Amino acid sequence: MSKFLVIAEKPSVAQSYAKNLSAYKKEDGYLEGESCIISWCLGHLAEYAQPEEYDPKYEKWQFDDLPILPQVWKLKVSRDKKKQFDVLKSLMNRADVDYLVNGCDAGREGELIFQRVYDLAGCRKPVKRLWISSMEDTAIRTGFQTMKGAEEYRNICMAAVCRAQADWLIGMNGTRAYTTCYFKRLVVGRVQTPTLAMLAERQDKIEHFQKEAFYKVALTDGRLTVVSENIANEEAADLLASLCMDSEAVITQVKREQKKAFPPKLYDLTSLQREANRYFGYTAKKTLDMLQELYEEKLVTYPRTDSQFVTEDMRDTVEELVGKMPVLLPFLDYGQLGHNITRVINNAKVSDHHAILPTKEAVEKGISDLTADKKNLMMLVCQQLVQATGEEYQYEQTDITVKCQGHDFTARGKVPVQMGFKAAGNAFKNQCVKAKPEEETEKETSIPYGYEEGMTLSPAKAEKTVHFTSPPKPFNEDTLLAAMETAGNKDFDSETEKKGLGTPATRAGIIEKLVSSGYAVRKGKQILPSTEGRELVNVMPAYLKSAAMTAEWENQLLMMEKGQITDTQFMGEITSLVGKILSVCREIPETERRRFQKAREVIGKCPVCGSDVYEGKQNFYCSNRQCDFALWKENRFLGSMEKTLDKKMAVELLDKACTHVKGLYSRKKDIKFDADLLLTLEDGKPRFHLEFPKKK
Repeated sequence: MSKFLVIAEKPSVAQSYAKNLSAYKKEDGYLEGESCIISWCLGHLAEYAQPEEYDPKYEKWQFDDLPILPQVWKLKVSRDKKKQFDVLKSLMNRADVDYLVNGCDAGREGELIFQRVYDLAGCRKPVKRLWISSMEDTAIRTGFQTMKGAEEYRNICMAAVCRAQADWLIGMNGTRAYTTCYFKRLVVGRVQTPTLAMLAERQDKIEHFQKEAFYKVALTDGRLTVVSENIANEEAADLLASLCMDSEAVITQVKREQKKAFPPKLYDLTSLQREANRYFGYTAKKTLDMLQELYEEKLVTYPRTDSQFVTEDMRDTVEELVGKMPVLLPFLDYGQLGHNITRVINNAKVSDHHAILPTKEAVEKGISDLTADKKNLMMLVCQQLVQATGEEYQYEQTDITVKCQGHDFTARGKVPVQMGFKAAGNAFKNQCVKAKPEEETEKETSIPYGYEEGMTLSPAKAEKTVHFTSPPKPFNEDTLLAAMETAGNKDFDSETEKKGLGTPATRAGIIEKLVSSGYAVRKGKQILPSTEGRELVNVMPAYLKSAAMTAEWENQLLMMEKGQITDTQFMGEITSLVGKILSVCREIPETERRRFQKAREVIGKCPVCGSDVYEGKQNFYCSNRQCDFALWKENRFLGSMEKTLDKKMAVELLDKACTHVKGLYSRKKDIKFDADLLLTLEDGKPRFHLEFPKKK
């Protein structure tokens, strides 16, 4: 009997598929039913191979070997995942398997994970695509009933492949080019470098900020306080204060307006990561990881979305969910629920996935058994659904203008009239958020009643106050994500659909890579560039730090998904950029290339070319870039006798071609002994041998 093979991204997802397809028979690495087999990847099973796997010459980093431009891309399975790959390859090629189902996460990365395994296994069988936004049983069953052929998603797959190949080409070539030019490891990344540049630019502004004083004059009658505009000159402020003291101050305008604020949108991944950081201090990666687990536990919908809306066909589902939110949010009254479902519906703003929502299953299961962090995240998602569909917040705003000594003084007050969506938001913050973010600690201020135009403030007391301009604040996870999302906006038409650095799915990984590589550091909630990170930014040309250029690539990848440009066009631009990187590197002056090199001690003279020899981390090397001579600290000859080459030995070898070594070990005799180590050359390569001094 013929079967189909479903490949999930993770084992937990495969279990959910198996339940709905009645595949209960457990085998090694897969589950089997009467009509189907279900197996899984373990995230990215295969990655693009390293340069040295294309040609052994790339093991040694040399500028003259660049560019590295694979004609046929090689994939390699990591050792710890090879067993599962072998299972998949065997299943794909089973005679009774008619077609495959790509059941990996519904997005670019899911396409890439599946495609790499499919290609590496040499499979040519037809593929159908399971595309779902929820792991609930009903969504899974509907998804399997409405599958389309993989060719429908070919453009998304192509965009995923091109994104990965572009990152490889720029990373491998750029990193090797700048590292060999500056004699220091400098890591270049398509998205990483402009993100690091934003951190460095912000830090520079903070450090070079010159604070300036400015002044205000406040008038008060004891009940109402009105304030002047900013005054740059202290003498002018003092003069105004003295003139206004006990002078006539007349109210020239009292303006009262009814105003409203509209509810926030639903969460996409980036906005949720930002607020989870703001309220709970979670990193973007922690939020994404927890969301992925909640998705696999069927409690939230697909997390890696860039949409903040839902589609019209979800109207009834959303309304039902809103009505049940007090079940999950004990601090919420049913009377605080709004029914503005239309506000969150916009078919045009939903591409692959709708906004992040709690599921019906979450309502049925409850969230009491979740960890504290996951519970916080669930309540954050739920309260946003209530706020987004809530009533408008209405308030009365009063503006008063007072004239004294020819100058205007003003005051503004706001008084709530209808709390609307803010009632749910405030209840959530009071119940769940221990430390309120700074920007949310301001209280509403009211203007006392009884003041009308033409009245006089009496007696009017005047006081000068001093204030100082503030430097920009360091980035934290929240503000960095916002900056990445909007980077390059000013360089694009407002109609451009996608702007910014990276995608909602990749931004957390970029931040983590900067931290793990040592180019950025976390200091409390702040993310700061390290000394090494700032050094890297200082030597990078403007085009590699350009947020606009990187954002344009993201736009082109989106256009590729829609079939508006081809993979050949996109990759042609990336290849041209690699050529530009190398061309610019060739023009770097010799003095600039030495900027990271400290004054080095000369160990001796090279026996091959006579140039100076310096000490490196792993060897003693010839300073002549055309000479390959080096004495390695760890080498096979001395290593067999449990010794490494130290500086004293290297100095003597270069000076006399001989050094006396104590404590060599003989495995054969299990003894330690002393001997002279002699250096000779063979085709310009160092060779060692031992001599035993004659006993006197």
